[in-house]
Amino acid sequence: MTQTAEPTSEPSFILDEVEVVLVERISPSFVRLELGGPAMSDLGVADRFWDQRIKLIFPNAAGRLPDLSAYDESWWESWLQVPEEERGSMRTYTVRAVRGSGVDTRMVVDIVLHLDGDTGPGAQWAAQAAPGQRVIAIAPRRGQEYGGIEFQPGTARDLLVVGDETAVPAICSILEDLDADAVGAAFLEVPESGDVEALAAHTAAAAPRGVAVHWLPRDGAPLGSLLDERVRAHLGVQDPHATDVDEAEVPVDLWETPSYSSSGEVVDEPVAAAGQDLDDCYAWIAGESKVVTGLRRLLVKELGMDRRQVAFMGYWRQGVAMRS
Repeated sequence: MTQTAEPTSEPSFILDEVEVVLVERISPSFVRLELGGPAMSDLGVADRFWDQRIKLIFPNAAGRLPDLSAYDESWWESWLQVPEEERGSMRTYTVRAVRGSGVDTRMVVDIVLHLDGDTGPGAQWAAQAAPGQRVIAIAPRRGQEYGGIEFQPGTARDLLVVGDETAVPAICSILEDLDADAVGAAFLEVPESGDVEALAAHTAAAAPRGVAVHWLPRDGAPLGSLLDERVRAHLGVQDPHATDVDEAEVPVDLWETPSYSSSGEVVDEPVAAAGQDLDDCYAWIAGESKVVTGLRRLLVKELGMDRRQVAFMGYWRQGVAMRS
């Protein structure tokens, strides 16, 4: 029998069951969920949501969710103590939008349904999701510190935002939250042309006029190949060949921001420039870890971009089941 935690004080973040209020298939590869419930009335951040990460826990094979009602700040350790077959699956997503207010607040989450054949528990659940079903949400509570926002351009005047389909919700949220005078370019690689038709119109209307938004449907091309090619062209790199990345060189948990490196490397020190004028550029790049590793190497190693001006995040790893 599963042991539950003793009742404690309410955690500083939202940790509660939420209900699927609306399901919308917005493109061949994406489904949009609106999640509501009493807990959502406390959803909020200090400024803008940007690329705010949240977690969802999906029902186990028997269709049940673990009881987390008595859990506190140490919920992660408590959740791991629940037998794997009982606790369900956890995955990380982005707050795509927030609609309504008070008790009518809805958290919008876009989920990719397939990744070139790699389908995880979140995508499997989302493919059959229907109003009335429930999941557990771990999300920021208004007025409390939560973390989970990596987009921090500071005073940079030129933005470079890059990602595959797993980063599309975050990039779209970033584009909508940018100031009207923002300047730069965004490159979004998606599985097929049908995704572009459904997603591009709204994003083009929401993005600042000074930010060029480039949708790149693979339609059978290798994952990440279009991103590498177009980013090189955007930066004026003469060599059109993608950076060669060996499988063994890809970090298991690639995550590097101006203040943190999953590899333990120092990132808060300046580096020598390599000729390109990138002093006023800020780069935010997320997606499949091997692709992100190649782009990181292009910017930091080949072009000498200051690591304090970049955020590189491996959202997933092709062929590897993610833990959360």
